[in-house]
Amino acid sequence: MSLIDIILLAIALGIDCLIVSFSQGLIFYKKRTINSLRLALTMGLFQGFMPCVGYIGADYIYNIVAPFSKWLVFAIFFVLGVKFILEAFQPDKEEICCIGFRCLISLGIATSIDALVAGASLNFSRTPLLFAALLIGIASFIMSLSGFWSGNFLKKFPKKYLEITGGIILIFLAVKSVIS
Repeated sequence: MSLIDIILLAIALGIDCLIVSFSQGLIFYKKRTINSLRLALTMGLFQGFMPCVGYIGADYIYNIVAPFSKWLVFAIFFVLGVKFILEAFQPDKEEICCIGFRCLISLGIATSIDALVAGASLNFSRTPLLFAALLIGIASFIMSLSGFWSGNFLKKFPKKYLEITGGIILIFLAVKSVIS
């Protein structure tokens, strides 16, 4: 994957962090600075760590899937992209409002499952792991922080369009993986 591809992947994966943080920002009015930093740090760490887990896990099956790894990368990104787009049209679930340790860990895991799968795709496309994981983590941190503060200042935000955009980016990366 090229640098642009990794940046697009980081943005697509960070959209979940932005949306969750935005919903938290809508609710919190006390200790906003510390809560926003705790949330963003958790999101960034999980989003940066999970691709490493997926990447390493993919090493164990690489020899089996190497002959069709390009198509596997396509399938993973395509399915994730379609999932993002379909979720944009689903009714909103009850928003979670918490900043406690258990809740932060739960939010970190929930938002980074896609990053785990993307880590396997990074392996199959032979993309350097540390740089990509660091970029994904930093993008998620920034997007989470901006989402929290946007939520504090705005009451309505078209999260549907963000999810669709993330899905389109992932589908674009899927198609590009097969073409290049």
